[in-house]
Amino acid sequence: MLLAQITDPHVKANRQLAYGRVDTAALLDSAIQHINAFTPSIDAVIVSGDLTDRGRVEEFAAIRPILDGLAMPWYVVPGNHDQRENFIKAFADHDYLADCADFVQYAVEGYPLRLVGLDTSVAGQPHGFLSRDRLTWLDRCLQDEPRKPTLLFMHHPPFITGIGHMDVQNLLNAQDLFEILDRHAQVRHVACGHVHRASETCINGIALSIAPNSAHAVTLDMEPDGPSTFTMDPPAVRLLRYGDDGNVVTHLSFIGTFDGPHPFFAADGSLVD
Repeated sequence: MLLAQITDPHVKANRQLAYGRVDTAALLDSAIQHINAFTPSIDAVIVSGDLTDRGRVEEFAAIRPILDGLAMPWYVVPGNHDQRENFIKAFADHDYLADCADFVQYAVEGYPLRLVGLDTSVAGQPHGFLSRDRLTWLDRCLQDEPRKPTLLFMHHPPFITGIGHMDVQNLLNAQDLFEILDRHAQVRHVACGHVHRASETCINGIALSIAPNSAHAVTLDMEPDGPSTFTMDPPAVRLLRYGDDGNVVTHLSFIGTFDGPHPFFAADGSLVD
């Protein structure tokens, strides 16, 4: 099974520029085209939050037709920039959201890898938090399918990246999440967004990752008091491959046209000098 992950597109109403300079809608267009053209074909796409810049109805109206351009099924969870009520209304036709009201959490069945979306957003706040009812829901959801390999995806990462101004607004109660995950060995991977740049780690034997920027990137500034800035790093999507060996392996697939591919070996089998 092959998944693609897009995160933090921050689309604005009428495809306006974000922060006065970033054409987020056009960058998302490019990401969609990249995913649709990828070979082998991608089975499904997860979109891990901050679909919009301010959570406004007009912004969801702008991003919806872009996402509808995906040639495969796609699944969304909200980020801190997405107002939950507007989010749910924008995707009301998505059957997997039918039971979502107070929070947006669901399980997607029918794939070799079970997909579980979590809602880490807190209304009006940049940080993430999983309330007791959301944690209870997750625990019960994982209890329902203890033998089914599972991938969780959510917006706020439950780990420290070293980028100070982002770390203070990641998932504040990460330990509560790991207490649940420690009881459920079927969780193969946790895929996150929010930080606008790729990062990976392993905690308590569980692999976690943050998807790269499909639009603007948070500047890689690991000074303790580094400012909150962004840079236009090359955009990419994260690919997550679930193989017959039961492992989830991730790759970054950069969006754009690059020189290559070029052969390592000549026609006679010798290494090109």
